[in-house]
Amino acid sequence: MVFPINKKVRSRRHAWQQKGAPQRKSAKFRFQNSLHHKNVSSRSFKEKFRIYTGEQLNWYQVIIRLASSVIPGILPWVLLCGGYGFLIALINHFGYLSVFRDNKVVPNVVLILNIVLSLLLVFRTNTAHERFWEGRKLWGAMVNTVRNLARGIWIVVEEREPGDREDKAAALRLVVAFSVAMKLHLRRDPVNPELVPLMTPLQYHKLEVINHPPLEIAFWIGDYLQHQYERQFVNVFQLTALHELLDDMVDILGGCERILKTPVPLIYTIVLKTLLILYFLLLPIEIVAGLTWWTSPILAFISFILLGIDEIGAEIEEPFGHDPNDLPLDFICNTMLRNVDDLITLSPIRRQTYEKLRRVA
Repeated sequence: MVFPINKKVRSRRHAWQQKGAPQRKSAKFRFQNSLHHKNVSSRSFKEKFRIYTGEQLNWYQVIIRLASSVIPGILPWVLLCGGYGFLIALINHFGYLSVFRDNKVVPNVVLILNIVLSLLLVFRTNTAHERFWEGRKLWGAMVNTVRNLARGIWIVVEEREPGDREDKAAALRLVVAFSVAMKLHLRRDPVNPELVPLMTPLQYHKLEVINHPPLEIAFWIGDYLQHQYERQFVNVFQLTALHELLDDMVDILGGCERILKTPVPLIYTIVLKTLLILYFLLLPIEIVAGLTWWTSPILAFISFILLGIDEIGAEIEEPFGHDPNDLPLDFICNTMLRNVDDLITLSPIRRQTYEKLRRVA
């Protein structure tokens, strides 16, 4: 049986619904608005720079940081082009360029150079970006391999004696030390105190006198794994899996060395620079008739764009350096170190919980 609802109850319910609806709509609107604001802010270059490098800077600092490695290299040439444009404007003012007004050679050459330089600069930028992205993929693979190897060592290798846990923690730090030593090796930097917390003093002093520190650290990690197999703390299948991860790390090192030791052919750079100089010499003669005294700033602006593109390509084609536009290797290595430290710190608690559950079962 269905009982009719009292009109007063119905009116109160209707009033409550009408009162709560605006509040729900307002809360939903605020949530959507905040979500939209987060999506918009995440697309800003300031937020992308923070995600990329881990540094919290405002938009002005980001621009200064990224442009600081490009502008100083091209500024003298931009000023020289501006001065040359002023000289051409001055010569045109006194009528000494009238011979070029009816000449069709200079406009045709400038047109051809426009097309050729556009293609060469696009090819230059794409080639540099491919090298940059290949380096980033290799370091991304290094992060994954370090995590897998550290997790494998910490879980697979048994602990039967009091010092086994400390030995495992030292091995995990050596895994991170391989990445740090690889970063220093690719930057052609000597062994520095970054490696001191990750190994013993004897190991650190040994790295200072050898030619290839990452390979020496890989040897130490492999020796540790082999020693655990001889103690029967890992079986042959576990040993093989861990050695495969160690081999992957060495392969990644070789891939980065391939990028480092195979630069873009120098003749290509020489030809591009020569065509740019020829273009900047002929362009003001072509445009001075219409721009007159504006030839100097326009030529400086065009040279700033073209030389800036060329300089960016020259910078990112070697992605392992210290320049702001290079790969953030310090941030990547710190990420791996935090992951391993978390594994060492949190794993005993999880293992104790697992042992309690197993005893209860």
